[in-house]
Parts: sequence; C-alpha cells; structure tokens
Amino acid sequence: MSTPITAAGDLSRLVVRDLRRELRVLDGLIVNTALPVMIMVLFVYVFGGAITTGSSGLDYIDFVVPAVLLMSGGYGAALTAVTISDDMTGGMIDRFRTLPISGWVVPAGHVVASVIRNVASSAIALAAALLLGFRPDATLADWALVLALVIGYVLAMSALAAVWGLLVRSSQAAGAFSFFVLFLPYVSDGIVPAETMPGVLRAFATHQPLTPIIETMRGLLLDLPMGSSGAVATAWLAGTVVLALPVAAVLFRRRTASGG
Repeated sequence: MSTPITAAGDLSRLVVRDLRRELRVLDGLIVNTALPVMIMVLFVYVFGGAITTGSSGLDYIDFVVPAVLLMSGGYGAALTAVTISDDMTGGMIDRFRTLPISGWVVPAGHVVASVIRNVASSAIALAAALLLGFRPDATLADWALVLALVIGYVLAMSALAAVWGLLVRSSQAAGAFSFFVLFLPYVSDGIVPAETMPGVLRAFATHQPLTPIIETMRGLLLDLPMGSSGAVATAWLAGTVVLALPVAAVLFRRRTASGG
C-alpha cells in the first residue's frame, strides 16, 4: 500500500498523463475547443429567435447561458467513461498492476484531469457568450459560487462516467454515457422554460438535478431570486460525488483483481 504522500504523487502524475494525452489528440483538442462555441452560437442565433422564456421575461441568451455552460463541461466529463474504458481494455492496467499504487488513484486521476479539462471548456463557452452579448450582473462572490457549481457538476459527471466506464466492457458502450449527459439539459429548465412542457415532462424537468443547478447559476449571474435551489443543487452534487467516487474505486479494484 502506498502512503498518502506517495498516493498524492501518483495521482498528480496520472492527471498530467491524462492531460498530455488529450493535448496530443488533435481532433479531440479541436472538438473540445470548438464545441462550446458552436453550442453557444447554435442556441443564441438559431434557436434564440424562436423560443420565449415564459414568465421569467429574460432575453434568451441570458436564459440559456447557464445550461450551455453545463452542457459544454458535462459532455466532455462524460467522455471520461471512454478514457477509463480504454485503459481497462488496452493493456495499460496490466502495467499499473505491477506498481505499488492505491486502487483509487487510477479512476481519481481520470476524474481530476476531466475536471481541469472541462472547466476550461465551460470557460470557453462563457467567453463566447460574452462576445455574443451576454451581460451578467454577478459580483466577485457570485462568480466564485458559479465556478464552484461548474466544478461540482463536472466532478459529479466525471465520477459517474468513471463508474459507467468500469461497469461496461468496451469503449463503444462507454461512449453511450455522453449521450445521456448531453440530453439531460434539454429536459430541464435550462433550454426552454419547464412551464411550457406537457405534464409528465414538466414534472420531470422541475425535479431533475440539473434544474436547481441551472436556476442557482441563473440567479447568481443575473441577480435573480433563487429560493431553495442553491441548497438543493449543493445536495445533489455533493451526494453524487460522495457516492460515485468510492464506487469507482471499488469497481476498479474488482476489475483489476479479476484480470479486467
């Protein structure tokens, strides 16, 4: 067993490895840079003129920015399932078995690298929104809380993706998780107001995890009342991370102990 100090060193080296691997894949780097901008342009210029924001009375760009920030970071975070699945099936884990590293370090390395990479993706989306006319009213403290929410969301999605990538047996199956994460914001209060949806969808959109996160970000960025959404969002994110990370560590140990 490694000590906490050596485990921290192992973790940092695996994070650097994952980030370097991402930088060396040119098409992936282009997608991670261009996709947030394309999503923002799509919603503001293509959909924005046809969608009303209901009782909120907001301009569409102000309404949709929080959801697009989460979409930009969440989609990339979901691809953690693919990277960890590739490691499990591509022979890299056989090398890790010969090293004195803790079982939790490998999935944690993927998750931490994903957080760094995809928070940067959300920052690119925010820069695009500002260029397109988004004008937030947030204070410095509000921005800090928005950043914490984005980090929390990317961390939660990365942890869930790690669990999924360890459960499935191929990178193709692992990639299916990204479609779920990309679809989830559409059935929330982020793209169109939940009040405009039919009964069953409205109930789901109102009570699913992304809605309180988006409402909290919208309130922080635009100085709007948030009610209890901040506490609900924090509970969802903290609960997901606390449950998913230990499960990923256990699954990794079982997969490596059984030979993958």
